[in-house]
Amino acid sequence: MPTVLRLAGYRFFFYSDEGDPREPPHIHVRQGQDEAKFWVQPDVALAYNEGFDARTLNHLQRLVELHRDELERAWHDYFA
Repeated sequence: MPTVLRLAGYRFFFYSDEGDPREPPHIHVRQGQDEAKFWVQPDVALAYNEGFDARTLNHLQRLVELHRDELERAWHDYFA
Protein backbone atom coordinates (compact mmCIF):
# COMPACT_ATOMS: atom_id res chain seq x y z
CA MET A 1 0.00 0.00 0.00
CA PRO A 2 2.10 2.90 -1.21
CA THR A 3 1.47 6.03 0.84
CA VAL A 4 1.46 9.07 -1.40
CA LEU A 5 0.77 11.82 1.12
CA ARG A 6 0.25 12.37 4.83
CA LEU A 7 -1.68 15.51 5.57
CA ALA A 8 -3.69 16.80 8.53
CA GLY A 9 -3.69 13.38 10.19
CA TYR A 10 -4.87 11.56 7.05
CA ARG A 11 -2.98 9.01 5.00
CA PHE A 12 -3.52 9.14 1.22
CA PHE A 13 -2.60 5.86 -0.44
CA PHE A 14 -3.54 3.24 -2.99
CA TYR A 15 -3.37 -0.52 -2.93
CA SER A 16 -0.63 -2.15 -5.00
CA ASP A 17 -3.16 -4.67 -6.36
CA GLU A 18 -5.91 -2.50 -7.84
CA GLY A 19 -7.83 -5.20 -9.66
CA ASP A 20 -7.66 -6.92 -13.01
CA PRO A 21 -8.36 -5.03 -15.10
CA ARG A 22 -6.91 -2.20 -13.02
CA GLU A 23 -9.40 0.40 -11.81
CA PRO A 24 -9.05 3.99 -13.05
CA PRO A 25 -6.84 6.33 -10.98
CA HIS A 26 -8.16 6.88 -7.48
CA ILE A 27 -6.91 7.47 -3.96
CA HIS A 28 -7.84 5.97 -0.62
CA VAL A 29 -7.82 8.15 2.50
CA ARG A 30 -7.60 6.65 5.97
CA GLN A 31 -7.63 7.97 9.50
CA GLY A 32 -7.90 5.37 12.24
CA GLN A 33 -10.52 2.84 11.13
CA ASP A 34 -12.26 5.27 8.76
CA GLU A 35 -11.53 5.03 5.04
CA ALA A 36 -12.83 6.69 1.89
CA LYS A 37 -12.01 6.27 -1.77
CA PHE A 38 -12.03 9.09 -4.32
CA TRP A 39 -11.84 8.85 -8.09
CA VAL A 40 -9.44 11.46 -9.48
CA GLN A 41 -10.57 11.32 -13.13
CA PRO A 42 -12.36 12.92 -14.86
CA ASP A 43 -13.35 14.89 -11.75
CA VAL A 44 -12.68 14.20 -8.08
CA ALA A 45 -15.65 12.19 -6.83
CA LEU A 46 -16.37 10.02 -3.81
CA ALA A 47 -16.39 6.30 -4.67
CA TYR A 48 -17.13 4.95 -1.18
CA ASN A 49 -16.99 5.87 2.47
CA GLU A 50 -16.54 3.74 5.56
CA GLY A 51 -16.97 5.87 8.67
CA PHE A 52 -16.29 9.53 7.81
CA ASP A 53 -19.05 12.06 8.43
CA ALA A 54 -20.28 14.40 5.67
CA ARG A 55 -18.27 17.38 6.88
CA THR A 56 -15.05 15.37 6.91
CA LEU A 57 -15.79 13.96 3.46
CA ASN A 58 -16.18 17.49 2.09
CA HIS A 59 -12.84 18.43 3.67
CA LEU A 60 -11.17 15.33 2.24
CA GLN A 61 -12.56 15.99 -1.22
CA ARG A 62 -11.08 19.50 -1.13
CA LEU A 63 -7.70 18.06 -0.07
CA VAL A 64 -7.81 15.54 -2.92
CA GLU A 65 -8.71 18.33 -5.35
CA LEU A 66 -5.82 20.48 -4.09
CA HIS A 67 -3.31 17.63 -4.42
CA ARG A 68 -4.88 15.92 -7.42
CA ASP A 69 -1.89 16.36 -9.74
CA GLU A 70 0.52 14.90 -7.19
CA LEU A 71 -1.80 11.98 -6.38
CA GLU A 72 -2.45 11.17 -10.01
CA ARG A 73 1.25 11.42 -10.91
CA ALA A 74 2.10 8.97 -8.09
CA TRP A 75 -0.52 6.55 -9.42
CA HIS A 76 0.86 6.64 -12.95
CA ASP A 77 4.48 6.43 -11.77
CA TYR A 78 3.71 3.37 -9.64
CA PHE A 79 1.68 1.47 -12.22
CA ALA A 80 3.79 2.41 -15.27
